[in-house]
Amino acid sequence: MNRLFAIFIFSVTIFASEHFAKLEPISSIVIKAEANGEVVVAKSNLEGKVVDGLIVKIDDKLDKLDLQNSKKSLEITQKMIKLNKQMLPLLKKSFIKKRELYQKVTPLSSSSISQKDSLYSAFVSAKSQYSSLLEKILNLENQQVSLKQKIATLEDRIQKKSIIIDNKYLYSLNVKKGEYVNIGMPIAELKDISKAKLTIYLSEDELKDIDKKSIYIDGKKTDLKFAKIWRVADKKYVSSYRAEIILKPFDRFSKLVKVEVK
Repeated sequence: MNRLFAIFIFSVTIFASEHFAKLEPISSIVIKAEANGEVVVAKSNLEGKVVDGLIVKIDDKLDKLDLQNSKKSLEITQKMIKLNKQMLPLLKKSFIKKRELYQKVTPLSSSSISQKDSLYSAFVSAKSQYSSLLEKILNLENQQVSLKQKIATLEDRIQKKSIIIDNKYLYSLNVKKGEYVNIGMPIAELKDISKAKLTIYLSEDELKDIDKKSIYIDGKKTDLKFAKIWRVADKKYVSSYRAEIILKPFDRFSKLVKVEVK
């Protein structure tokens, strides 16, 4: 009986060192819409291919028109600021001159009250014109800041409406031409097939002296090492620890392979 129990334990140990894992791309990416609008281009014919370019375009005609008009408004605003700033020193000089004249004449007893009132009114009017122009310049500069912010927002929105991928495998395209998308809606799923990975779940016994052990793939010894080993047990496989092996790219993924650690 003891012998049979020992054989059973030995068999379990041997079996535990064998794992079956699916050969997967190094990573998967889900692209979500970052702008609202109608889909005007959806290249579903590129599904199942490595793509380097546009896959989806959301209508941006109104955004581009708004951007064009906003840039014109900014240009006009900047010209107005420049023009008003050129006038500002002249008005300042005028109001200072009239203030000095008023201050000079006021103490004189030979000057009439009407003359003093006239000079005071001229001084106040000149100062008011200077202050009004200064306020106008500040408002224009504030308008300039708002326009620059709007232009940056529009450029960012236009960029986000053209979904371009960089040398990635287009696994699935989730939208069609004519559909309306909202922010956060899944657009496409991509796979990075520049490398492959295998994910297995190791027991505590297998983790002992793991750096000294070799990895066998389908019975063949390799010089591969674990790229990652989780230090916290897996939620699903509560007594095991997730581990990943990184391999060179393959022509075909999703193949089931046997992995041994010994």
